[in-house]
Amino acid sequence: MISYLWHYLSSNYFRFWLKWVFRQLTGKCELQRICEGTRDGATRTHRIENSLEHSKCKTLQSAINLNEDEVDKYVADIVKEKKIIVEKDKRFKMNLRICLLQISGYKKLYLDAEDLRKQSYDSENNLHEQQLLELWELLMPHEKLLTRITKQWGDIGFQGDDPKTDFRGMGMLGLTNLLYFSRHYTEEARQLLSHSNHPRIGYSYAIVGINLTEMAYSLLKSGALKSHFYNTVPEFPRMKSFHQFYCYLVYEFDKFWFKEEPESIMQFNQYREKFHDQIKHHLSDPNVALTL
Repeated sequence: MISYLWHYLSSNYFRFWLKWVFRQLTGKCELQRICEGTRDGATRTHRIENSLEHSKCKTLQSAINLNEDEVDKYVADIVKEKKIIVEKDKRFKMNLRICLLQISGYKKLYLDAEDLRKQSYDSENNLHEQQLLELWELLMPHEKLLTRITKQWGDIGFQGDDPKTDFRGMGMLGLTNLLYFSRHYTEEARQLLSHSNHPRIGYSYAIVGINLTEMAYSLLKSGALKSHFYNTVPEFPRMKSFHQFYCYLVYEFDKFWFKEEPESIMQFNQYREKFHDQIKHHLSDPNVALTL
């Protein structure tokens, strides 16, 4: 405990004086030096985020937990706090603004995804029912459902006669992801559904889709998706950004599954983890951008 405390105090003390020395030498604060010396994207935003988190200034610390409409105010407050002469550094405010939008937007995106995940599928909710029926119509345009509760749901990869039971783990986030892919990539979704019905190495399309929602959600929650979003979303990431990443996972998993040629669906967990490891490896690259 004593050694840890000493390390903490000494490292922070050293950091303070190092920043002070560089300020005297360059005439610029750490945020300015990062914005000026680091290219756009994840590398810059990560460094800005780290600088704000370790700052002793409350104005800077609170800048990573703001609403979208507060960004300009915080940029102005930081300029004032750090005594930055913007006429001599004209791009600073714009670059800082982008970083703050990305940092705070990621946090908001996780909260939005969490709200959807916690929202249980309710068969008494007309909107929920409409979304589920739309999913069927998009994937199976030439076949009508005979009844709401039917074995037909197995044709698109649900486990039972009523799909609502399959949404227990991921709630409405699972259905929203499946529906987004089917709406925006309809032909691809139908193609993947056809692949999933392969007689030897097929898989349960909807169940696997919900499983990939859990993967995307866990990566978002852990912060593993930061570099991807910081590189691909220039400002405030929204749920569309999460859905787009999900679409990438679904499409890539299908290719991965058939390339690996597992002996049976019983090996799903083993291959899921292998796929998960591949995605995490891609995401560890600061220049990552996983898009369709």
